[in-house]
Amino acid sequence: MTSFGERARAALAEYGPLCVGIDPHAALLDAWALPQSARGAREFGLRTVAAAAGLVGVVKPQVSFFERFGSAGFAALEDVLSEARSAGLITIADAKRGDIGTTMDAYAAAWFTPGSPLEADALTVNPYLGVGALDSTFALAARHGKGTFVLAATSNPDAAPVQRATGAESRTVSAAVVAAVSERNAAEARDGEWGSNGFVVGATVDWQSAGLAPFTPPAPILGPGFGAQGAGPADLLARYGAAAGQVIASESRSILSAGPDGLAQAISAAAERYREVLRG
Repeated sequence: MTSFGERARAALAEYGPLCVGIDPHAALLDAWALPQSARGAREFGLRTVAAAAGLVGVVKPQVSFFERFGSAGFAALEDVLSEARSAGLITIADAKRGDIGTTMDAYAAAWFTPGSPLEADALTVNPYLGVGALDSTFALAARHGKGTFVLAATSNPDAAPVQRATGAESRTVSAAVVAAVSERNAAEARDGEWGSNGFVVGATVDWQSAGLAPFTPPAPILGPGFGAQGAGPADLLARYGAAAGQVIASESRSILSAGPDGLAQAISAAAERYREVLRG
């Protein structure tokens, strides 16, 4: 079984960094002339999957925009995740789950168990109840060839007082999270392979002020903040430096605003811009 880290690495090598966010929020449903309902979210998601397949390697449904429609919304998300995985796309469920004990185990089972209605290839997780609280999640993910993206240094200004705070060994909290998760990656990844527990590092984050350095072993980096939030393809190198080739650059509104008729063209053009940056 190929690990998630190596699958992500292969997808980036084949398609480049762009990840298409699937965010059926109210304004976009209106713009696409879709109803404000689970049916509208489902149609939105399936159209996005159809447009993205073959152009990018990764899609990232934002769970909250489905969850707001209750059980019918989750059923819509199940269909979108299933269709995306059937189309050969890597799926990242952006749910930011984080808890302790059997509660976190249940979250992990929901997203990682093969055949589960919500099965995804990777899940965003919150380490701020302690990285150790995620150990059973890391283990279940590895068992099934899945991955995680651990919140390390996010772009929102409210996060800075917590994530940039300095603790033991004069490391920032962000750096301590990265170090702890990287230890687990090193214990699991074979020589030369990428770790399967990746990191969320925002595209507007200054690595020096966050106390970050390149990860050992390498692991995929989910980079929110591209597109409508202000960062562009040039920020791959400006922000991530030597780690630019590990970045999954997530864009949603900036691409989805092209509407269903222009979506495939917008994805293709954006994907090429990112590839051009890495080609130099």
